Amino acid sequence: MLRGGIVDKMPGVRRRKTKANERNPITVLGMGHVGLPTALGLAELGWKVFGADDAVHKIEQLENGQATFYEPEMQELLTKHLASGRFEPTHDVQAALAASKVVFVCVGTPQRDDGAADLSQIEAVARTIARNLNGYKLVVEKSTVPASTAERIKRTITRYARLSPANGARNGQAGVGAAHFDVASNPEFLQEGKAIRDFFHPDRVVIGVESEQARELLEQIYRPLNCPIVVTDLATAELIKHSANAFLSTKISFINMIGDLCDAVGADVESVAQGIGLDPRIGRQFLKAGIGFGGYCFPKDLRALIHLAEEHGVPCGILSEVESVNLDRVEVFLDKLRHALWVLQGKTIAVLGLAFKPLTDDIREAPALRVIDRLRKEGAAVRLYDPESMPNAQAVFPEIPGRVDYCRSAYEAARGAHAALITTEWDEFRKLNWTKFREAMEVPVLVDGRNLLDPAEMRDAGFEYLAMGRGSRQQSAGKAHSRGRHARAVERERVGA
Repeated sequence: MLRGGIVDKMPGVRRRKTKANERNPITVLGMGHVGLPTALGLAELGWKVFGADDAVHKIEQLENGQATFYEPEMQELLTKHLASGRFEPTHDVQAALAASKVVFVCVGTPQRDDGAADLSQIEAVARTIARNLNGYKLVVEKSTVPASTAERIKRTITRYARLSPANGARNGQAGVGAAHFDVASNPEFLQEGKAIRDFFHPDRVVIGVESEQARELLEQIYRPLNCPIVVTDLATAELIKHSANAFLSTKISFINMIGDLCDAVGADVESVAQGIGLDPRIGRQFLKAGIGFGGYCFPKDLRALIHLAEEHGVPCGILSEVESVNLDRVEVFLDKLRHALWVLQGKTIAVLGLAFKPLTDDIREAPALRVIDRLRKEGAAVRLYDPESMPNAQAVFPEIPGRVDYCRSAYEAARGAHAALITTEWDEFRKLNWTKFREAMEVPVLVDGRNLLDPAEMRDAGFEYLAMGRGSRQQSAGKAHSRGRHARAVERERVGA
């Protein structure tokens, strides 16, 4: 349990005066992967927070003291602040809006078929806020949205507020009541698996505002975190978020391209990454070759930025290439497996890791799902294990005994396998007894899609060990890369399609 709370364990983070904060509650709309950590973080800082969501089952689960998804340290904060009364889940969105001056909008912005962000939930929230203005509101756009969305929110609130009976409208005539509000952009930079820590130790806080009142309110909220606060206009703040995720995606695709080249010439991408990453102009983070990025943010935000650029006539070939390289990863990875086993039909494959990254149960756009889908289409049986995400994966791939088996441990997954694949870099896998693991396998082939393990140690342990960009397969890496780029630059396939 947290002793004294997360804030007390973090140097430099100060809790606000509780009584004053509880007189000025904050509402967070949307209890997903952004909204719930944000709401609990604000509660830990001393604010009274209403966590509002119209999904009744989600609110009931929170009211019962159970987090709706896995995130380290979040369950402890939920338990603490349900007890303290500073966090109050509710499906009565209108009541939550009426109670608060500051409203954080954290609803989903899923991807449409054309790559653009679906802003229907944002628009619906704006209409709801407009019809429930009971004094000044600061509407803080925290969902990841394309530039100019805040302007659309402003227009929507203004339009519907003038038509709301609460603001004096009668008999179809526009009202003249006080539709007094500001819209601010405050993009989130919470990494899944580190969301709670990221909330309390941000590298920066970005706020796009148009009034001193909005600026002062947000600075009051974030000042205890003792981090740089970047103040911009609305569109700039919105673009910062998409630009950050696109740049990090670019670093990942760049090192994966270098990894393919390393396989072709017999070099080691890990050493290349170290050699360039020590240059402070480049940095070591996100230079980890593997089977590519997934999750809800990077793929969606990259496509949304491409769509935004194309919509405004701005060439964005570099971003399209980043996406193309990422889509290649699964085929390059499976080509290594095909090289080792020749034919996949009738083989049993252990898959270690289903979440898109460690320390989360989120499987959205996880590379592992595309790997499993391909293996099944080629006639292989799969034995699956992940420490957290198997319940979510079962909704995508229901268990079929002998064809799709969910296992209680990595060792159980290895039983009778002709090969094992590492698709998520859980620390648990690094610490496995690999001799025990190998003895459970039918054929000791291990393909490490995350470069988690030491090649020499694994070969000494008796494995035929293949990794990404570590010189383990030179003869056909170039061929696989070329074929994959042509076939998948446009497919953007979905699991099960």
